[in-house]
Amino acid sequence: MKKKISIGIPCYNEEENIELMYKAICNQIEKMPQYDYEIIFSDNDSQDESQKIMRSIANNDKRVKIIINQTNFGPYRSGVNCYNNASGDAYIVIPCDFQEPPEMIPDYIREWENGYDIVWGQKTESNENKIKYACRKVFYGIINKMSDYPQLNQVIGYGLMDRKVVDILLVTQRQDPQFEARNLVCEYGFKIKLLPYTQAERKRGKSSYSVGKYYDFAITSLVNTSVKPLRMMTIIGLLVSFLCFISAIFYFVYKMVYWDSFTVGMAPLIIGLFFVAGIQLFCLGMLGEYIAVLIRRVTNKPLVVEKEKINF
Repeated sequence: MKKKISIGIPCYNEEENIELMYKAICNQIEKMPQYDYEIIFSDNDSQDESQKIMRSIANNDKRVKIIINQTNFGPYRSGVNCYNNASGDAYIVIPCDFQEPPEMIPDYIREWENGYDIVWGQKTESNENKIKYACRKVFYGIINKMSDYPQLNQVIGYGLMDRKVVDILLVTQRQDPQFEARNLVCEYGFKIKLLPYTQAERKRGKSSYSVGKYYDFAITSLVNTSVKPLRMMTIIGLLVSFLCFISAIFYFVYKMVYWDSFTVGMAPLIIGLFFVAGIQLFCLGMLGEYIAVLIRRVTNKPLVVEKEKINF
């Protein structure tokens, strides 16, 4: 009996890429006739011609399955929903924008057959915006320093996971619908292989990711992988309290010694007030992020709402 490979493709407004991605994947899979496969497009309620194109492809190829979501749930939630609907022995996720090369699919499958549970691509170079790439490097550095477990640098989760990995991640998904697989797999001790690649520049279509979404992703990754920010807030609070106490003693003694000539002035008071207030707001913001994660985990709601499924 042939092993089956499931390939998940989350997409939103990718009318220029969908058919090209389908053909590119088919070209790679046809190099390995010993495998059966399915392609799952998970559409986040695209407002262009994406759904029409996917329907046409699915009508001609029953191995192509389509999930159309009620609204835009984002690439990660719709991507995880592909896990839920995949039936293969291994699962490959690939974005629809061609920034990650479909030509690596045979390499992923080959390494999976060599015994690896996870085979992911690792960006060693990128043709994207240099500032964005530099910010990513800084982000990965911070995550590695702060995380309670080692993290994978320049890995977005593009690649292959064995069925047993998918099943374990789905247990996590029931607790947190916005979990990041790449942040968890090292903690679970899976056998991981990273394959280097150069990320291409998006040539067709427009990315739906804004600066705000990147920031949200970065903060969510940080609070999901570490409690060190909470400990840092405790230490900062103790240090600031100690400095304030020392400053109060200093000014008290100075005033007692130079009662008639020493005046504190408004500048030190205002600077100290804003400094302490800034520390407090920062700590409250970080606490809010952790509370948001807790609320998300205890709120029982569906991962996505599916409007339509085709070829399932």
